[in-house]
Amino acid sequence: MDRLTQHERPRCGWSGTDPLYIAYHDEEWGVPAHNDRHLFEMLVLEGAQAGLSWLTILRKRAAYRQAFRNFQPDQVARLSDADLEGLLLDEGIVRNRLKVWSARDNARAFLEVQREFGSFDAFLWPFVGCGPKVNHPSTLAEVPAVTPEAEALSKALKKRGFRFVGPTIVYAYMQAVGMVDDHLATCWKRRGR
Repeated sequence: MDRLTQHERPRCGWSGTDPLYIAYHDEEWGVPAHNDRHLFEMLVLEGAQAGLSWLTILRKRAAYRQAFRNFQPDQVARLSDADLEGLLLDEGIVRNRLKVWSARDNARAFLEVQREFGSFDAFLWPFVGCGPKVNHPSTLAEVPAVTPEAEALSKALKKRGFRFVGPTIVYAYMQAVGMVDDHLATCWKRRGR
């Protein structure tokens, strides 16, 4: 597999041909993440993606990092209403009022979880037994949109005041931060290949 060029490697079909999407697939998706700043970034981005393509969000990621203070939860939690109103004018991000306001709400809830558990990571990973849940789908049709773990995490997040954390968004988040590995059996990134 090491002899194959980046373009020859077999990948999950959703990764397409866009270099940004391929890099995301190869370097991030399904890779276990434990850094709280990154976990917060992905939570905000997955919420922003609702109803849109992930590629749209990836293309706006740099603008999101600038708009949302490099996803430092304490800084996002301190954004004022005026700051959020200003972000609605930023063409670099998805200018949906509910999504923009949810970033601040989620930052505040995120900080509360950190205070209670010591880190968001410590709260998050027990939902999959503290290690990645590795699935073995053969086709994209076998990859679920929701699982019992995603439903449980969604419910726990909502109870703590998080927004844009329905079970489908949460399952995509779990895949994004490597809590779940849904790389196809034919993909070069599949664990144990």
